[in-house]
Amino acid sequence: MIFKPLLLAAIFAAFGLPVTAGNSYQPIPFSALSGWMDDDHAAALEAFKVTCGDMSGEDWQALCAVAHQNPNSRLYFETFFQPILTKTTESALFTGYYEPELTGSLTRTGRFRYPIYGVPDEVRAGGIWKTRRDIEKNELLKGRGLEIAWVENPADIFFLQIQGSGRLRLQDGTTIRLGYGGSNGHRYQAIGPNLVELGVLQEHEVSANRIIQWVQNNLEQGQEIIWKNPAYVFFRRVDDVPGDKGPLGAMNRSLTTLRTLAVDPKYVTLGMPIWLEKGGSRPLNRLMIAQDTGSAITGPQRADVFFGTGSQAGIAAGLTKDTGRMILLMPIEDARALVLEH
Repeated sequence: MIFKPLLLAAIFAAFGLPVTAGNSYQPIPFSALSGWMDDDHAAALEAFKVTCGDMSGEDWQALCAVAHQNPNSRLYFETFFQPILTKTTESALFTGYYEPELTGSLTRTGRFRYPIYGVPDEVRAGGIWKTRRDIEKNELLKGRGLEIAWVENPADIFFLQIQGSGRLRLQDGTTIRLGYGGSNGHRYQAIGPNLVELGVLQEHEVSANRIIQWVQNNLEQGQEIIWKNPAYVFFRRVDDVPGDKGPLGAMNRSLTTLRTLAVDPKYVTLGMPIWLEKGGSRPLNRLMIAQDTGSAITGPQRADVFFGTGSQAGIAAGLTKDTGRMILLMPIEDARALVLEH
């Protein structure tokens, strides 16, 4: 059953979901969700409770209040939500991300000489600012007191910016956390294809670890490759998040390993439950919560799975590039109203 366009416009506008040309929306039963009965719905409910209180709208707040009463988790989702499949001509793509752990220093040294910058006033003002090449090659921010810390490899900064957050272990053994502060407004461009084109790596060899290693061994040429991506992310120190909690996402709440999904907010309301069916060699059928965004995450069937913190999470995230489908869980009252019109 496909929703009528005018009804879609009213319902999706109410929940922040635009009706886009070429897309249609179809309700499906929970029984059609592959692996639904086998999932840990209680874990999904806990992740939902982290951010549902920040969602706008009386319906979401009512659903959040019920969630905090600790109901039977599977019945909660089946009672109050309706699965909605976004049908689009765009291919589905699901990747992974994580919170890196780097080694660095709060002062510049011979080993640690590449700065991680805080947000300059030019970026706070909004709009598109200078490119990565401009910022780094011309040292536009040097001497302005924006340096948060220093690392030993420019590729470390590059991948920290891709992930949007990270932990930095200092020489005295203490750790600081870095969160997303802002960006220069340029569109992200992957550098893996450039290394393939140069013959440095085969297409199947491209990974974060291989790129970092190559840049470390070829700093001058590696810097030129990194500059081919014009996007640049600035950071801020995050000192009020416990070490056992995940990094802060787009909703300014801690992310949950293998429960948080980064989505395109043009198509998905942040905080909304999402049923993910990801294929590939490591399939994942799981109830996720849309709690984050990313500059490379665009489209109704595009998402990033948060894999956690550290190198093992990074390996798992780097191996994730699969198709499948994701299904929105909308508040059931509005979904039912649409069905009654047919």
